[in-house]
Amino acid sequence: MKNATFERARTFIYRNARPLDLARFQYHFEGGSKRAVLRALACYQNADGGFGHALEADCWNINSTPLHASTACAILQQIDWEDAGHPLIRGLLRWCAGGEHFNGEHWQIVVPSNNRYPHAPWWQAESTSSCHTDYNGTAQLAGFLVRYAPRDSEPYRLGIRIAGAACAALSGEGLSDMHTCACYLHMAELLERAGAQGAIPFAALEEQLHRAVHRLIVTDTARWGGYVCRPSAFIRSRESAYYPENREAAEAECGYIIDTQLEDGSWEINWDWEDYPEAWAISKNWWRSHKIIENLLYLKGFGRLSGALGREDHQEGKL
Repeated sequence: MKNATFERARTFIYRNARPLDLARFQYHFEGGSKRAVLRALACYQNADGGFGHALEADCWNINSTPLHASTACAILQQIDWEDAGHPLIRGLLRWCAGGEHFNGEHWQIVVPSNNRYPHAPWWQAESTSSCHTDYNGTAQLAGFLVRYAPRDSEPYRLGIRIAGAACAALSGEGLSDMHTCACYLHMAELLERAGAQGAIPFAALEEQLHRAVHRLIVTDTARWGGYVCRPSAFIRSRESAYYPENREAAEAECGYIIDTQLEDGSWEINWDWEDYPEAWAISKNWWRSHKIIENLLYLKGFGRLSGALGREDHQEGKL
């Protein structure tokens, strides 16, 4: 039986999505391949191995930046990419270890060259946004190095060192920015996939993350239309370690997502740019496709999405 939420979303994707997001959608919901995602992702990779070209749709910088590198890592992690020898992975490892926008402890989440291209105000070089923390981006890149670099290599050791420093930085109230918290969650998952939990105080990290996730999630559903932290920022299914203590809000978000879908199949984007209105109109449409993928994955993780085809159906041409 067709699912109306899925069908409307699918129509929007096929009418509007960038090739990368179309490939991601096809992988997650229509039996598409991981390699198709990699081929599309590679179009955003520069010769130095880093990423740019508005891969993160709020920043049109064409140059390699930690923000775009972190975005690439998130996409690789979401499709559970395994092959560490792939040229795209080798290039990104080279860029991360090359020292660009890296001060020895952190990669700069905001870089001066952003100012030369259309961008959201929080990616302006002079911005003092609360998301500009030391480990926003950095924690995820550290996890990437540990996950994909050879264990006897300098990039691997760098990743372990930065991950350890990230853990040591968690004290007092802990994480107060949802984006940075998400990077820590990505880092923890990547270290676990690499079997490197013993290299850092992993149990203490998990304890800190459980507290941060529970504290950051806004449970007042009346506020969810604004730019606030909903359960989907950290939780993807009932199997998540963060689900039990956030069960009520996590279940409520399924209904919220279904109820707030727009007629065109997308969802509202609840932020805006102050400048570059023409570029923002394009980026906003890109973000709609990204949000569709995130929302459908959430519904799928909670068993609330029917209509997505399995791999066998796709391979047999049953679209």
